[in-house]
Amino acid sequence: MSGGTVGVRSRCVSRPRRAGARTRQLAKISDPNYMRTMPLTPEMKSHFDTLVQKNKVVLFMKGNKHFPQCGFSAKLAGMLTELVGKYETVNVLADPAVRDGIKEYSSWPTIPQLYVDGQFVGGCDIVTDMYSSGELQKLLGGEAPKVEVPTITLSAGAVKALKDATSEPGDDRLRLEIAVLAQGAFQHELFFAPKKANDMEVTASGVTFLVDPASAKRANGLAIDFVETADGGAFKLENPNEPPRVKAMSVKELKGLIDKGEKLELFDVRTPDERATAKIASSVHLDEAGEKRLLGLPKDARIVFHCHHGGRSRAAAERLVKEGWRNVYNLEGGIDAWSQQVDSTVKRY
Repeated sequence: MSGGTVGVRSRCVSRPRRAGARTRQLAKISDPNYMRTMPLTPEMKSHFDTLVQKNKVVLFMKGNKHFPQCGFSAKLAGMLTELVGKYETVNVLADPAVRDGIKEYSSWPTIPQLYVDGQFVGGCDIVTDMYSSGELQKLLGGEAPKVEVPTITLSAGAVKALKDATSEPGDDRLRLEIAVLAQGAFQHELFFAPKKANDMEVTASGVTFLVDPASAKRANGLAIDFVETADGGAFKLENPNEPPRVKAMSVKELKGLIDKGEKLELFDVRTPDERATAKIASSVHLDEAGEKRLLGLPKDARIVFHCHHGGRSRAAAERLVKEGWRNVYNLEGGIDAWSQQVDSTVKRY
């Protein structure tokens, strides 16, 4: 089971971020001074024509489907991975001419942009609305999701915070949306927005949420708590439907587990030269022999990856989770944090 927190700003549940967004975007498009990009060359137009006509589904995004580089791109890539699996992505960050050119080609000012069967569908807001309503599924040759009303559990603290928020006047309703990002992780959002035609009403402990059918599929068994934080508080969500994700482990937590003799496997993903400079005594180098050992471990084995500062090891951990291992950790701060907080005899470099 995994989850997360949804931050609280001026009120316990954020005001809608997307309400009216499409209107604002269309207003910008109608302004001839809004987009000041280079004119679209015949060569670039031909390149885009070929891309969108050769491939049934094309997503122009920041990054690619495996490694999105912005939240909006990750959100749309997650939807497409769920619905069609096979689709083409174009990383606009790789070429400024493509990044500017696609905006001229579509007359749309933002990234990501989705094309289906050679036609421009929309940006993040429009595609998200289509996904929620079932229109996107139909466009891609599928059927709108058919789901039952989910069961949601609220703690006493969450009930109070949500009732306080919903008591404020206004026509907007409390919404719960659960999107799937490209990496498979869930993105939970609690906010206020108008009711849509296909929304389901879900009531828990006297609090009513509007939930679209796609989110309802992922919401059954969701538990919502309210926790105090330094900036006022946050909603903590535990969702049993979310796929496993990489968990963080501090160097002091790792030291405690080792001292207690707890069973775990610690893998070092650094280069041989780095390992020759400094290493954690109980770690196994992820060379050819180390990889063979890793892949022979059971799927529920507790596995910890480390590198110099934590970046490379997180990437390795995420790849292992995708392969089906369920108890995978990244050592936050890497061996550098180990040297500073646990064992100063380990050389820093």
